[in-house]
Amino acid sequence: MWLYNLGLILYVGIIRLVAPRHRKARLWLEGRKELFRRMRETIDPQARIVWVHVASLGEFEQGRPIIERIRRDYPEYKILLTFFSPSGYEIRKNYAGADYIFYLPIDTPGNARRFLDAAHPEIAVFVKYEYWLNLLRELRRRSVRTFVVSAIFRPGSIFFRPYGGLWRQALESFEVLFVQNEESKKLLGEIGFDNVLVAGDTRFDRVAEIARNARRIELIDRFRGNDRLFVAGSTWGPDEELLIPLMNDNPDVKFIVAPHEMDEGRIARLMKETRGGAVRYTQCTDTTSFEGTQLLILDTVGLLASVYGYASWSYIGGGFGVGIHNTLEAATFGLPVAFGPKYEKFKEARDLVTLGAARSVTSYEELGAWFAPLHDDETVLRDTSRIAKDYTTRHQGATDIFIRSLFH
Repeated sequence: MWLYNLGLILYVGIIRLVAPRHRKARLWLEGRKELFRRMRETIDPQARIVWVHVASLGEFEQGRPIIERIRRDYPEYKILLTFFSPSGYEIRKNYAGADYIFYLPIDTPGNARRFLDAAHPEIAVFVKYEYWLNLLRELRRRSVRTFVVSAIFRPGSIFFRPYGGLWRQALESFEVLFVQNEESKKLLGEIGFDNVLVAGDTRFDRVAEIARNARRIELIDRFRGNDRLFVAGSTWGPDEELLIPLMNDNPDVKFIVAPHEMDEGRIARLMKETRGGAVRYTQCTDTTSFEGTQLLILDTVGLLASVYGYASWSYIGGGFGVGIHNTLEAATFGLPVAFGPKYEKFKEARDLVTLGAARSVTSYEELGAWFAPLHDDETVLRDTSRIAKDYTTRHQGATDIFIRSLFH
């Protein structure tokens, strides 16, 4: 355990070193200043607390259906939401669905005690992962009902290594482990855990809710007009290398590209090299004419999930880097999906590829070969769209399973 604690101290030291030059590191440190004082001053000591912890924005979206169901059906509880990463906290720090929102402190033994003293949760919910050993040990010592939801375990994980004893011990803190698939249940069973329930992934419930409540955006309506629309979400440079020739080879199709990060150099390249004309969303007004404009660059946050509802096809970025981003937001609207080669860690992406609703591509030639029949043949497009939509509908219900187990 001392090695784990030493590693955390070194981790904080590295963050302090890079903070002057790294915005996210600065936010990570600043958000934790006076954390326990702020928690004590804010959290009602008499409140019944359900604490939900998420690593970042993606895990927040997984936890959101649970938060909103508890808030709706069990208003006697207050929701405490914590983030580890600035990329989640800074975007959702004003989220109205939680009563209290904070960063999670670094997981030292003293911080674990101080955090739980201030938070005093009745129930703790970890979304997908982040197994903080000191916090889990302290939760167990205090007999706090603790769960992990939408979890995935893989054979190479530390839990199944000879040296993973501390992490296996940490799993004993969970009353029930709600996992996404049978493989995870089988792996946990092999190391002695039988308190495992295959409930699926709450993201399916979340994207279904997004689709039901998708916004109508007048500017997107005007941009699309009577044309068909291709939406590329969370793109990076290598994704855009493929998308630029796709746009130029299909002048009859409108495109929306939503970069994952607002890199001005990449945005300038998109605008320069798209022969059909391009404009940035943030530079449009109610009177902007989109005549002669093929590409709209979505250089803002919060709209992409609704924009998918206008499209006929989609591309999801990240597959040439650490891994693809959220495919379900597009698939829930019945969109065929393409993405780069790094998708194997994502069960839903593997499933969609197997079913024929998605395609992994490594070059523009492969992207064009995927797109051509979907563009030219309405029957192919309709059938592929139905497969994508049916898949997301069939896998809804994880939130119901968790809530029933928690409160009944």
